[in-house]
Amino acid sequence: MKICAIDTGSNSVRLLQWEDGRSLNKKIRTTRLGEGLAATGRLGAAAMERTAEAIADFAAEARAWGAERLYVFATAAARRAVNGADFVRLVRDKYGIAVDVISGEEEARLGLLGALGGEDGGIIDVGGASSEVTVGKGGKIVYGKSLDLGAVRLTEMCGGDRRKTQRAIEERLSAYGTIPKTAMTAIGGTATSVVALEKELAVYDPRQVHGTVLSTACVRGWADRLLSMPQAERLALPGMDPRRADILGGGALLLAMIAEYAGAAAMTVSEADNLEGYIAAKCAGGEMPSSVFADEKCEKLRSAAGSGARDRGNGSFAGGASDEAGI
Repeated sequence: MKICAIDTGSNSVRLLQWEDGRSLNKKIRTTRLGEGLAATGRLGAAAMERTAEAIADFAAEARAWGAERLYVFATAAARRAVNGADFVRLVRDKYGIAVDVISGEEEARLGLLGALGGEDGGIIDVGGASSEVTVGKGGKIVYGKSLDLGAVRLTEMCGGDRRKTQRAIEERLSAYGTIPKTAMTAIGGTATSVVALEKELAVYDPRQVHGTVLSTACVRGWADRLLSMPQAERLALPGMDPRRADILGGGALLLAMIAEYAGAAAMTVSEADNLEGYIAAKCAGGEMPSSVFADEKCEKLRSAAGSGARDRGNGSFAGGASDEAGI
């Protein structure tokens, strides 16, 4: 069976093409849904429009590819913004696509499932507006916490200033409490982009990124270097993704400091993440959100956005509305 999932993040929209239990291809479009969120608490009209358009374009691509199922979910920007339900309604009313707004703890759980597939270990996922740490042992989640701080939000708060960025992270790290000691896997664009810089990948190649082990000191070194550079110098670096050049320094410092806080001297970088986790959970019959990580705000967003127009959203392309989970 061909299945597609679309992850609507604070910095980008991503499409995963999945067939017969395997991840085949990922595509990304940077839309900055979370632009200005740190200052206003709201999603901007232009950011919502371009993100909704990217979702619709990916949905059309999924249909053309022959996907039998399409799942669309959104993370920190949509759940944190006071007008997050407006974004969900926009996508539904304009394009007929349902968006599932997942909680931070759901996001952490799905990242763990996607990256580790039920194996013991932990994940660190630095996103655009939030950062998740999750630890699994014996097939169960023994720790999961989402912090409302990510690469985009951190850059907007601190303007790329090294000292302000470090101080902002230090002030919030204690919210993670005690993280069980374990081997850590890093997922998300911050981690994969640091690998691309470290390996000087002129053309991004997931096969060269996946499984790379980065020392925490290496990640911090890149953070220090990037935060000390003007934008033009960052853009000239071999392997730099121009869409992340302005936020990668802060994101790398956040990743390094979370790893240090967790006592991890190194991390394995994985291309598999919450996209694979979302599809895996659906294929296994898992309900969204999980009862363990139910989030009141996300439930209110789902309720406020209504329950109409699901024919091109979460579920089947064929036969109209789907009974699959979603809004």
